[in-house]
Amino acid sequence: MTKQLLLADLANAATLESIEQVRIKFLGRKGIITNLAKETDFSKFSQEEKKNFGQQLNELKIFATEQIEKAIEHAKSENIGVSKISRLIDPAIPGSTRVLGSLHPITMIQLELEQIFEGMGFAVLDSPEVETEFNNFEAINIPKDHPARDMQDTFWLKNNLVLRTHTSANQVRTLRRFGVPVRAIFPGRCFRYESIDPSHENTFYQSEGLMVDENVSVANLIGVMKTLLSEVFRRDVKVRLRPGFFPFVEPGFELDLNCMFCGGVGCSTCGDGWIELIPCGLVHPRVLEFGGIDPEKYSGFAFGLGLTRLAMMRFGIRDIRHFNSGDVRFYEQFAPVL
Repeated sequence: MTKQLLLADLANAATLESIEQVRIKFLGRKGIITNLAKETDFSKFSQEEKKNFGQQLNELKIFATEQIEKAIEHAKSENIGVSKISRLIDPAIPGSTRVLGSLHPITMIQLELEQIFEGMGFAVLDSPEVETEFNNFEAINIPKDHPARDMQDTFWLKNNLVLRTHTSANQVRTLRRFGVPVRAIFPGRCFRYESIDPSHENTFYQSEGLMVDENVSVANLIGVMKTLLSEVFRRDVKVRLRPGFFPFVEPGFELDLNCMFCGGVGCSTCGDGWIELIPCGLVHPRVLEFGGIDPEKYSGFAFGLGLTRLAMMRFGIRDIRHFNSGDVRFYEQFAPVL
């Protein structure tokens, strides 16, 4: 009886969808054949009767499976199962344009820098955006009464925690964790409570760099910086190195890049024709001591790269505010070209 009912239903199934409904009706979790075993009271059966029942039930399942597979093959060969909607599709009409996304321009710069520094033997390390007051200030030679704290408008949180004002906060943590010799960069987001204009943002990206070993000098610093800039801009660039004060380095320098927008004449992006790009210098002995390193035996250099400013120079972006605007029209300009 069950076989006849199955064959009758398959004969009336004109599409792949209707054949699937027949399969569910007979072999689904609550199907007719599936429920035969569940609805049978085996307590009244002898051992031989149970064996015969199981064998017949298995044969019925195999029969149903074979008949359904034959119906499916027949439907496919006859091109049955094409829905009315699919018959209306014109394959000659061009499809919808698929818009590809893109990495953020700052992310592009960061990934490229990581590759450059890894080629020079530097490790790439993560660092927390919420820092302790000690790591953000004291550990890099900025005590509570130091005037340099007034230069950084800090977002203060509870329990003496801050939103880090620079990636320099990871210097001592890195020295304590890895010891020496060490070469590492730690890119990431920084925060300062300041007014926003075409060249300043309260949320921006930096990448700190640190190298500490025996006999490290300014010559090593200059060599790394020249290699970096030649790789980033893929051309000769005009730079200047001038003395600069940073509590965590001694001596300290400012490496400025000649503005690529105005050629050094002066514009709204640079002001005087130069973009302050890389603060750098030899690691201050007190910072080495905070990191548990003997300053009499080891020396090193540190530098801070403005990833946001590098992206502005690289992609010709005149206003820093575009990066955090969330304007899709801005980001679409960096989508890959196929």
